This record gives sequence, structure tokens and C-alpha cells, in this order.
Amino acid sequence: MCGPDDGAAPGGDRPDPGGAYRDGPWRNYFLILLDRIPMPIAVCRADGRVLIANPAMAEQWGAAPGRLPGRNLLDLFHPRDTAQLDRLTEALRMGRRSRYPVAVRWRDRSQGLEREGELTVDPVGDPSVRPPALLALLRVRDTAPPPPPRDRAGPVEARILALAAGGATTAAIGKALGLTVDGVNYHLTQLSRRWRVQGRTALVARAYVLGVLDRDSWPPEPA
Repeated sequence: MCGPDDGAAPGGDRPDPGGAYRDGPWRNYFLILLDRIPMPIAVCRADGRVLIANPAMAEQWGAAPGRLPGRNLLDLFHPRDTAQLDRLTEALRMGRRSRYPVAVRWRDRSQGLEREGELTVDPVGDPSVRPPALLALLRVRDTAPPPPPRDRAGPVEARILALAAGGATTAAIGKALGLTVDGVNYHLTQLSRRWRVQGRTALVARAYVLGVLDRDSWPPEPA
């Protein structure tokens, strides 16, 4: 994301950002805390490859946290001003450690929405490790529409329900709507909680009762 990761150890191994403290108890405490923070957070290498991400960050990708390591932040977040990225790259090259804001836009894959916000990038870790790891915090600009009432469904949710009513698998629904499997499951879980029902069959039945799906259409269509 922010320049070449030129701190590789001999044999191609990458240095651990924790340096001399990589085996300390702080790591477990950090992971527990990270999971509970509602702000989207990721720790990545200097080239942008994700080392770890919390559930709030993974939600922006429509994925489970464990599926993000190895992905690059620039696969999702697109800088609005590449000069901001250039400044960060230069700072890392010079060994400076400051906080760098990067205005970004992206497609929220869990909700199918175009979003805008700011990634705040901080070089972190043991000072002896060069280049450092990057702590990326995402501040989402609240451009999303308000959540639908309890007895309704959003546009993406309605499309998921229509495809599910027609017998489509989770993978097929995701492919049709440009979502990951985890993204589809996220929406189904949210609907289950909102409507207080369990299982796909009950969700589809509830959708027809509430008028979310057109009772006279086949293949099923949102009302």
C-alpha cells in the first residue's frame, strides 16, 4: 500500500513487526481487544498486505476476519488523492513515524454500497524493524441510508431473499449480486435477527408475509 516492503530477512522471510517482543503476552491481549473494537482496524505490512484485521474491518470486505491476511488494503480502498499515498511512502522510506490520513472510497461488500471515509495510517511496532508495520484505522463517512424498518428489507436484502426463494445457493447468490459468501450470510443473519426467525425457509416465508417478495412473480422478485 505504502511502498516496497524491503525489510525481508535472508531466505525471503519477513521480519515480525513485534521485533524482540513478538512472543510477549501483549499479543494475546491485543487480539482480544482488537476483536471488541467497533472501529474497522487492520495491521498490515508496509506494502499493504494485511497481517490481521478485526471483525469491523472484515465486514467492509464482506468476509470473515480470518480470510483477510495476505490480501492488500488497496484491493478494497481506493485513495482519492494519490499524493497522500506518495507522502506516506516517502515517510516510510525516510524512517519517519507520524500519523498519515488517506481519503478513500470503496464498495462496502457486506451491504453493496459505495462508501467514502478516511484511513488513518500509523507506523507501529518495534523501532528496530524496518520498514515498520502499519496500523490502519478506518473512519467511515456516514453516507449509508438509514436501516429499513423491522418489517421491511433493504434493496440488497430483498434481492438475496428473491434468489433464495428461487432455490439459489449462497455461492450463486453472491455471484449474482457481487457479494462474497460471507457477505450473503451477513445479510441473512441480520434479517434473522431483525425478523426473529431462524433458517432460510422461515426467512423466505416471512418475506412473503411482509410483502417484501411479490407473491405473483416467478422466478421470485422483490415487491
